[in-house]
Amino acid sequence: MKILTPTYTRVLLVFLLAATAAHAQQAQTKAPDKPAAASSAKATASPAPVITAESTPLELARAAFQAQGGEKFRQLKNMVLIGAVDMYSPGSTQSLTGKFGLIFAGERMRMNIQTPLFQLEGIFDGERSYVSMPRVTLPPMNKYGLPTLAKFDQTGYTVTALPDKKKQRAFRITDIDGHATDFYIDATTARLVRFEVTFNDLLFSVENTKVQEFEGVLVPVNSTWRIDLPTGPAYAEFHAKEIKVNQTLPADAFAIPGQ
Repeated sequence: MKILTPTYTRVLLVFLLAATAAHAQQAQTKAPDKPAAASSAKATASPAPVITAESTPLELARAAFQAQGGEKFRQLKNMVLIGAVDMYSPGSTQSLTGKFGLIFAGERMRMNIQTPLFQLEGIFDGERSYVSMPRVTLPPMNKYGLPTLAKFDQTGYTVTALPDKKKQRAFRITDIDGHATDFYIDATTARLVRFEVTFNDLLFSVENTKVQEFEGVLVPVNSTWRIDLPTGPAYAEFHAKEIKVNQTLPADAFAIPGQ
């Protein structure tokens, strides 16, 4: 197996932390007083929003928003994902395998990854960030990915057209500060297939290879995160084995060490 260098590890970490923003949503309501039972996936999917060849970019964004769960997606309180991750360095067919845990609540996030080579912790408490690995900083966690889709119809956000790819329709959402996310959705179901972001002159993409519906919201069970580095693309494949939504979280779930 190709050993990951410290530089590669830091770049991949930034990528992983940036991609976690794909799942963090705006918290709209207070958490329940009692812990909620773990949710199970529903066997039937929500009705597919209607999109046509003439659908405008704004209509495509609205259809993707509805397919993701609509207002239930926008009001999601929190999500907990636990499972395995396989990381591939550029040009390698062998992975570095580890375990991961992710917690998302509003604009807050906590990530823990354990591998045979390193352990890391990343926290964003809504204002401040912390990473246990030196010389690593977090990107703006609420500026990219699905948080952008949840705000597509709010003041300051614009939706513009992109060329379609194969059987996928495409559009771009840009906020008032110029942060942009490119979305690719299934032309039939309007479900999100992939999104792409350019951050620090690097192209990041997140592709959902398996999703399930939990409490009316689509959750990525399996997803592939990619970063295009000068030496070639690097990948991280996440496989969630335990998923919980709308839980009562500990008060210190997003506490930054030493603060």
